[in-house]
Amino acid sequence: MEQIQATRGTRDILPDEVRYWQWLESIARNFLNKANYLEIRTPIFEQTTLFERGIGEATDVVGKEMYTFNDRGDRSITLRPEGTAGVVRSFIENKLHVGGVQRLWYTGPMFRYERPQAGRQRQFHQLGVEVLGSNDPRADVEVIAIATDILQALGLKNLHLDLNSVGDLQDRSHYRQALIDYLTPYKDELDADSQDRLSRNPLRILDSKDKRTQEIAQNAPSILDYLSEKSRTHFDKVQQLLTQLEIRYTLNPRLVRGLDYYTHTAFEIISDDLGAQATVCGGGRYDRLVQELGGPETPAVGWAMGLERLILLLQKLHNLPQLELDFYIVSRGELAENQATILAQKLRHANFSVEVDLSGSAFGKQFKRADRSGAVACLVLGDGEAANQTVNLKWLKTGEQETISQSDLFTKLDEISSKIQSQKHSKTVSSLT
Repeated sequence: MEQIQATRGTRDILPDEVRYWQWLESIARNFLNKANYLEIRTPIFEQTTLFERGIGEATDVVGKEMYTFNDRGDRSITLRPEGTAGVVRSFIENKLHVGGVQRLWYTGPMFRYERPQAGRQRQFHQLGVEVLGSNDPRADVEVIAIATDILQALGLKNLHLDLNSVGDLQDRSHYRQALIDYLTPYKDELDADSQDRLSRNPLRILDSKDKRTQEIAQNAPSILDYLSEKSRTHFDKVQQLLTQLEIRYTLNPRLVRGLDYYTHTAFEIISDDLGAQATVCGGGRYDRLVQELGGPETPAVGWAMGLERLILLLQKLHNLPQLELDFYIVSRGELAENQATILAQKLRHANFSVEVDLSGSAFGKQFKRADRSGAVACLVLGDGEAANQTVNLKWLKTGEQETISQSDLFTKLDEISSKIQSQKHSKTVSSLT
């Protein structure tokens, strides 16, 4: 029978790698909690019109990359390709705007039909934040600062922030025409996708990866020259605050991001250690999206991090220790195995981490697994211990062991816990020096 494998563009995240995901998520959750961002969880699939209206039908995401299908009710459904549109839909549907400014965050899988490569899958994961209800430049800076804090806490160093403003709708309209006027004489030299975008979405041409198109775009007009006084004031304030926070940035007037809903501030945080897929965090302001999706006029700003790319970096930078078990329980014989199960559950209720060997194999093989488990102590039950209601307590690091009654084991838990923590600390210090 043919072996069934994971679908192309998806991958299993195995336990050794999951440790990095859990560490990343705990770091992010800590910073987001400190800034009073509240977690929101939205459906993995939505009505297709949400993304067509929210992201923009002229974008590559909607035009080429979405997983869309009709359900049994003949409704067009799409697996979410990004997180912001779903959060905004929930914000409108649940009338969250009545609570004032909303600071929200999310994490979970997204889906895009792209060519799989390192750090890019068809099912991928994002961590994102959204601040809805504030047009203050301080909100832009706050989300950038939180992203910077998270990435620095993860130990990432070769990072830089690219910053731009795409202005408001009127600014973009003026710039759009100037860009069309500049690019039209070069139309035949542009790549096929850019030729198609010239009339539909010319700003996306600035993001082309085609070498000749990039050369042509190098001398294109800068959107910063088309900002209104109001847009310029907003962007100047963002830059001023970033400077005061000592967050270094580079102005990049070619940075437009890939989604139509962006206004004013746009930014990317880029790693020099990732090769072609270098952006680890991207976002900006989207002041018209809530209204575009049927809600009240609501300014907003946010970002998303691609977690697969971050994990690749973290695996290069850190060798995370395995989970250190407190106890590994070795047992042989029906009565001993039953008692081992009961002991393990009681110890877990007392906040110890415990693994029971379920193999039923000889003591020698079980002891080898105990040594490989990384546990601090081993509890051994054979026929003799089971009959006498005792247990053999062996300290795996020192080889020291003693036989005590099972009832005494629980009266001495404070003493045993102190010894376990001492040996764990000693092992940690040894690994760091």
